[in-house]
Amino acid sequence: MTKPAGFSRAQIALHWIVAALVVAQYLFKDAIAEAWEAYVAGNPTPFDPLILAHVAGGVLILALVVWRLVLRARRGAPPPPEHEPALLKRAAGAAHVALYAVLIGMSVSGGLAWFADVRPAADLHNVLKVALLALVALHVLAVIFHQLVLKSGIVTRMVHAER
Repeated sequence: MTKPAGFSRAQIALHWIVAALVVAQYLFKDAIAEAWEAYVAGNPTPFDPLILAHVAGGVLILALVVWRLVLRARRGAPPPPEHEPALLKRAAGAAHVALYAVLIGMSVSGGLAWFADVRPAADLHNVLKVALLALVALHVLAVIFHQLVLKSGIVTRMVHAER
């Protein structure tokens, strides 16, 4: 399969929707964290729409990440910038695999904890939460590095769809 020159509109939209959902999950996580602590302590947990939003957000993130992976498998992804050092290309590939794996792991571990009372899954969810923050920070720093230092114009691939 030949690699496309850029991402499709669907790939770009999914990227930004997942990014927004991840931000929302972090901003509004307190309600579900408090509900989980109450549940573990044997206390009742009253209904809170933010809990439902967090659970629904996790399910939606999982579905959208799977959709992104299907699109990537069918359509491919643009190659890394031509003059980028081989080490950076490998690091970028590994970071993207890690991002997908952690996003899937977060959704699955959160679901197992919440719906199946798998307590080790809740612990894993908390570990993955830190890993995801680190990977997102690395991703953003890499974009800035590409834009300002390497001047590769890579950011345009997630802003303008291939025609």
